[in-house]
Amino acid sequence: MAHRHEVIVVGAGGAGLATALYAAREGADVAVVSKLYPTRSHTGAAQGGIGAALGNVEEDHWEWHMFDTVKGGDYLTDQDAAEVFAKEVIEAVIELEHMGLPFDRLPNGKIAQRRFGGHTKDWGKAPVHRAAHAADRTGHMILQTLYQQCVKHNITFYNEFHVTDVILEDGVAKGLVALELATGELHLFQAKAIVIASGGFGRIYKVTSNAYTLTGDLQAILYRKGLPLEDMEFYQFHPTGLYPLGILLTEGARGEGGILRNALGERFMERYAPTIKDLAPRDLVSRAMYLEVREGRGCGPKKDHVLLDLTHLPPEVIEKKLPDITEFSRIYLGVDPLKEPVPVMPTAHYAMGGIPTTLWGQVIKGEKNTVVPGLYAAGEAACVSLHGANRLGTNSLGDLVVFGRRAGIHAARFAKDADYHELTEAHLGESRERIERIKNSTGKEKVAALRAELQQSMMDHASVFRTGELLKKQVEILKELMDRYKRISIDDKGDAYNTELVEALELGYLLEVSEALVHSALNRTESRGAHAREDYPERDDQNWLKHTLAYKVEDGKVAFRYKPVVLGRFEPKARTY
Repeated sequence: MAHRHEVIVVGAGGAGLATALYAAREGADVAVVSKLYPTRSHTGAAQGGIGAALGNVEEDHWEWHMFDTVKGGDYLTDQDAAEVFAKEVIEAVIELEHMGLPFDRLPNGKIAQRRFGGHTKDWGKAPVHRAAHAADRTGHMILQTLYQQCVKHNITFYNEFHVTDVILEDGVAKGLVALELATGELHLFQAKAIVIASGGFGRIYKVTSNAYTLTGDLQAILYRKGLPLEDMEFYQFHPTGLYPLGILLTEGARGEGGILRNALGERFMERYAPTIKDLAPRDLVSRAMYLEVREGRGCGPKKDHVLLDLTHLPPEVIEKKLPDITEFSRIYLGVDPLKEPVPVMPTAHYAMGGIPTTLWGQVIKGEKNTVVPGLYAAGEAACVSLHGANRLGTNSLGDLVVFGRRAGIHAARFAKDADYHELTEAHLGESRERIERIKNSTGKEKVAALRAELQQSMMDHASVFRTGELLKKQVEILKELMDRYKRISIDDKGDAYNTELVEALELGYLLEVSEALVHSALNRTESRGAHAREDYPERDDQNWLKHTLAYKVEDGKVAFRYKPVVLGRFEPKARTY
């Protein structure tokens, strides 16, 4: 079947819905293609808040937010992106409130704000109340609010459609191919502008806060087509995942006064970040936790985790401001945060890298910022680069709304003057062949087994701490897994709701993004932000103050080019907290 819309958005999370809404407000005919029902998107799992310098609790300025973002990103953040963001996120939060988002309130009726990791006042002197929140389910509220607005604007939704191909010909984006889960039928989508807002790929790791659907589908599809992925070596591990499950416990818990402790009961972050302690940026806290365990100060019978202590907080703060994580802790671990500390360890959380874009979300294909006409990206799938080498907590929700809005406006205006491109049944060929190959295969390899090997090996060789030796080993493992992937077979040969087929396709995407990440990590011989090389422990601005662009040559072979970092008012300095 064929469909035609001026602007088609892939993904219905915060970025996709913001894009769709603002494109529709510009008067475009907009459709959203999503592999999930929109409100099940992973933005709904974001807990702590959306950071904006509203200054409702104490003095705050967008310049301070910009500085924190650049310093938090270890100076790999493009400063033009940080400036646009810090200014526009203030409008975005107020606009969300006007759409009806039920933010928590201060006694004076203004939006409540809490402290959050890496957000400071006066250029780093002390933590600041900047994160606007709705209890500890802020992402959920943003998703619901934006979805209601999209319904109001009569945006067309194609739910449970898995995009299998982006049609790029003569360097121009022309449309999409998607598999309808309910029927197994392939659909052709014609568009004047396509916006990729399909989220991250945490499922390359065994321990992750990410849902099962986060498999980097669109990053992999564009990477296979010869477009670059930017800064893939920078992957954030959130310090507080419920141990051993990896389910997220918001940083808002530390923003409200929670403390990380080792087996000695010591508040160990005082040693690593004397000024802001437990509210240091995530890369620093995750490394500190790993070091505590490595040096023998871990908790539990296996000494393999640390504890998040909320027991000194007033019970009403925990129950009212952190209801979800309290419930998670009780349900999944049988631990009551009011009475005892909660076992935590870092969990794979967020990709700083992704599809390179301009400040208006236009996808670029090289170091000269050459734009691919009609192709846009926003949210975690994109790399603007707002987050540099390490994202600050709350800046993802802000990113979704600010850059989703920009991509939507630009895509709609582009579509006004553009024409549709001719597409034929032949464009389904590549996707159809791939699906038939998997269904008809008699190979001996199984998807679940390969995926488990991938996730465990990525955890062992390419997570919080890295070395050249381990990364080289992982390069070989990935080559072998890619080879074995050619011999997978599935038992379900049906068309309707063939989730086994979907998982087989998703494993292919996971392998591609893993390859881009591991090769980029091996290539960058320095430590910066979330990329910590134990064999190159120092940051090297002389050689590495630049963005990586990774291009696929063939399986196991990646080529690199580099893009300068956009500097500005903040000179790169040593990063201490």
